Amino acid sequence: MSAELLVESVSKAFPGVQALDKVNLALHGGTVHALLGENGAGKSTLIKIITGVYRADAGNLKTNGEERFFDSPIEATHAGIAVVHQERNLIAEFSVEENITLHNPPLRLGIIDRTERTRLANEALTTLGFEIDLNERIKNLSVAQMQLVEIAKALVTKAQIILLDEPTASITAGETVKLFEVISRLKSQGTAILFVSHKLEEVYEICDTVTVLRDGVSVLESKPLANYKQSEIVDLMVGRHLADRKVVIRKVDRQVNAVLELKNLKTSLGHESVSLSLYPGEVLGMYGLVGAGRSELARSILGLHEITGGEILLGGKSVKIKSFRDALHVHRIGYVTENRKEEGLFLDFSVRKNVSVTILSKILQKLGIIHVGKEDVVASKYVDRLGIKVVDNDQLAGTLSGGNQQKVSVSKWLAAETKILIIDEPTVGVDVRTKASFHELITELADEGLSIILISSDLAEIIAISDRILVMRDYELVGEVENTKDYPSISRSIMSSIHSGS
Repeated sequence: MSAELLVESVSKAFPGVQALDKVNLALHGGTVHALLGENGAGKSTLIKIITGVYRADAGNLKTNGEERFFDSPIEATHAGIAVVHQERNLIAEFSVEENITLHNPPLRLGIIDRTERTRLANEALTTLGFEIDLNERIKNLSVAQMQLVEIAKALVTKAQIILLDEPTASITAGETVKLFEVISRLKSQGTAILFVSHKLEEVYEICDTVTVLRDGVSVLESKPLANYKQSEIVDLMVGRHLADRKVVIRKVDRQVNAVLELKNLKTSLGHESVSLSLYPGEVLGMYGLVGAGRSELARSILGLHEITGGEILLGGKSVKIKSFRDALHVHRIGYVTENRKEEGLFLDFSVRKNVSVTILSKILQKLGIIHVGKEDVVASKYVDRLGIKVVDNDQLAGTLSGGNQQKVSVSKWLAAETKILIIDEPTVGVDVRTKASFHELITELADEGLSIILISSDLAEIIAISDRILVMRDYELVGEVENTKDYPSISRSIMSSIHSGS
């Protein structure tokens, strides 16, 4: 029997919030079904109900013709449903192999069969076209590698129904191509696949049908995707028409001195002879496949990894940046990390404290006591400026949406009056409207004179807001493209640089 999942009039409420209201969805074997909606629309809640994390208040759930709800994710897994969550669900101290087979380790006489475990893990990674040491601990992997391990976990269960929640959020174009090849194979085998993504280009490339949620309601239910334009889908998601953004090619004066230069820079991580220039008010994009060395280069500039050759110049003067603190307080360089939850924010602290954390020396009173009034003034300034949606400045950062968390992460560097801001993967996992507003924010900051290095694995994003694009491969710069906003032409130039090194 072909795999099938039916969601019928499912509702779920939390205190003060109706998360889902009579939602319907039909997922059939041999198809890829897009589940779309803004952050907070109810997508994650629906997935948690399907997989037994939550129990619905009303409605029915049918899997392969049988009406049932699950009491736990393990029960759902045993019923042939696998899920790859946006927030990774891996054990940091366990190996890649142990994590891949964690939910159903192969046993022999009641003891884990290590030979079979290795075979299963290798088979899953081979299917993905992903090579990695099976004995490597998860904590030593990159964000993208962790995401691929999550997908391998789903493959090893031989699930009939696979739910992919933002599977490409942390992987690059090359890995996305491999993932889509895997999805196509699974689809041809009759697997039913639910695909959640904020990247509409990918949705249109891989999905057959679509359901759109808005404010907990299914405003479009299991319809052929080909019947709808992207603009119509966006309108359904946000509930109103969003005018196409005006394409603007910014003018950057490169006759003046660069604010940052790297000359033949070498690092202990393996960068060789990296040279680049960043000019006042410029958005300099850095694109490349995972493992290209972009984030590692940024962290080396900030003093987190050893510089073994070449030099860094700020305002034309050679400098030695000793540490992250030195980068901020002496050289006015900030860094918005791609890992906002673990590195970018103090989730259990208030928005007020997160915004002001970079300027503590300015708001301390005698005996090292923080002047709460000054702290609140600074927080209010940037909450208003960046349009951060909060109840008040004392709201915990961990309770904000992903987009608002990212804005808080940016605001602390603005509060420190940085001159150079490195932004690493700024819109991973945020919705269409929030992504657009974040792009506008970056452009506005550059217009005000802030010099920005933008690291992104989203090619459309890089082209949308960069003035110039550098391409990295294997810890080397292999291409530079002046941005004309001609998406097809720029895309070809970038991908040619990646694959040829020219």
